[in-house]
Amino acid sequence: MSIPGNVIQVQNEKELRSALEEKSQEVVIFFWASWAEQCKQIESVIDDLATKYSKTQFFKIEAESFEDISEAYEINAVPTVIVAKKAKILARVEGANVAEVVQQVATNCGAANGVGSQQSAAESSSEFKQDLNTRLKGLIERAPVMVFIKGTAAQPRCGFSKKIIGMLNEQNIKYGYFDILTDEQVRQGLKEYSDWPTYPQLYINGELVGGVDIVSEMTESGELIEMIPEESIAK
Repeated sequence: MSIPGNVIQVQNEKELRSALEEKSQEVVIFFWASWAEQCKQIESVIDDLATKYSKTQFFKIEAESFEDISEAYEINAVPTVIVAKKAKILARVEGANVAEVVQQVATNCGAANGVGSQQSAAESSSEFKQDLNTRLKGLIERAPVMVFIKGTAAQPRCGFSKKIIGMLNEQNIKYGYFDILTDEQVRQGLKEYSDWPTYPQLYINGELVGGVDIVSEMTESGELIEMIPEESIAK
C-alpha cells in the first residue's frame, strides 16, 4: 500500500512546528516506536484514514528519536495518536485502540473534509470491523488446532493459558497459538467475533470449542482427542 501524500514522516522538530503554525485545520499526530508491534497495526489505520481524510495532514513521529516533541505532548506509551489544532490537543488515544482512533479522527476532522462526523465514524468503523473480522477468521484457520492464549506456548502468562497448553501437550496434539497480549485489536475483537468473553479460546477446524473448563471436561471424557484431526496428533 502506497503512503498517501498527506502523511509526513517527521524528520526534524522544525518541520512539525512549522506545519502546526501554518495549518488552520486539525492535524493528526501518530507517535510510534520500532520495538512496539502494535504500532504497525495503528500505522496501517493511519494510512487508511489519511486516504479517507485527504484534506487533513497526518504526521508520524518516532517517539524516542524526538524526545522534546514527545515530552511536549506528554507521550508515555506507544502507539499514541493525537488530534491537534494549533497548540491545542483535541483528542488523545493511547494504545492499539483502533475503534477510538477512527472515532476521534472522524469527530474532529470530518467537517474539514466535507464529511459529517457521525456518518464518517460509522462508515470507517464498519470498514475496519469488516477488515478485522477477515483477519480474525484467517488467524482462527491458521492451523487445524488453534489456541488463543496470554503469553506463548513456552511461557504462558496466566494459569488458565498454562493449563490448556499443558492439556494439549499431554495428548501430543499439534497446535498453533496466538498471544493475545501482543495485539489489543485481536484480543477485544475475538470476544465479539466468537461471542466468548474470556481467554484462552480453543478452535478446531475453524470452530470454537471453548475455554479451559470445557476443554478440561472434554479431555477427561476422551471427547477432545476424538475431535482432533489425524494430522494434528503427533505420532
